[in-house]
Amino acid sequence: MPEPTGVIHDIGYQRYTGPRLGRRHVFGALYLHGLRTAFGLGRSAKAKIFPWLVLGIVVIVAAGLTAVRTQTGQVVMTYAQFADAMSWLVIFFVAVVGPELVSRDLHSGVLPLYFSRPLPRTDYPLAKLLALMTALWLLLGGPQLVMFLGAAFTTDRGMRGVWDELLDLLPGLLYAGLWAVVFASIGLLIASLTGKRAFAAGGIVAVFLMTAPVVGILSIMPSRTVNELAFLASPSTLVGAVGTWALGDLLVPEGRVGGIPIGDFGPLYGVAAVLLVTGCVALLLLRYRKVAAR
Repeated sequence: MPEPTGVIHDIGYQRYTGPRLGRRHVFGALYLHGLRTAFGLGRSAKAKIFPWLVLGIVVIVAAGLTAVRTQTGQVVMTYAQFADAMSWLVIFFVAVVGPELVSRDLHSGVLPLYFSRPLPRTDYPLAKLLALMTALWLLLGGPQLVMFLGAAFTTDRGMRGVWDELLDLLPGLLYAGLWAVVFASIGLLIASLTGKRAFAAGGIVAVFLMTAPVVGILSIMPSRTVNELAFLASPSTLVGAVGTWALGDLLVPEGRVGGIPIGDFGPLYGVAAVLLVTGCVALLLLRYRKVAAR
């Protein structure tokens, strides 16, 4: 009988004996990875160019506004109004980052690996959505903090002036959060529909920019009611209308005329924003139930 010739080699594999982390840790890891992806952290230098360019632009604008206020004593732009002024940059940021968060995974077919772990199908899109919301809020809220620090350190009213400035900052941060929630919900839903990042980016830009002419047409109609409801037709003007209703004078520098003419329809705009976000999130979750079931 021939002797066995097989050899068992010990190459160092060992059984895992540490703690087995569950759903909460997986969700947190997905969220943190998504947030890092939004700003190109841990990726190539090419992936960092666009997000940090956008971040640099908004910070430079905030620093310039702070410098002008310091020299002249005039509030050129309120904290809340800063978010409105930077909305066009937010659109392109979502168009680039949204597909990076979800379209790449769809294209490479790695979703079955995610769902093979103790991760419910709803947690993946929710983690990605929360990451994009956080990135957008930081993009708009960080420069507002720069503006606040500049105003707080140059006020001539002591702690009272700092406190008043803080009371102006907080609504601005909440308004930035509104921009983040609405834009992230719409952008990620569109990006989740295709694994091709170029198509996803184009679709996001189209939805945000091509709805603007509809608002322009409706706003010049002879009916005043139609004029005041026209801003429902575009996500950007919808957010601005909610801001006009909720923030009022905080959205416009003192002594100036501005805001969106929405008449008495402010509560309707608020409800519309809630329904829009709720619908987008529901469709996003449904989308990933179908993807995971394939």
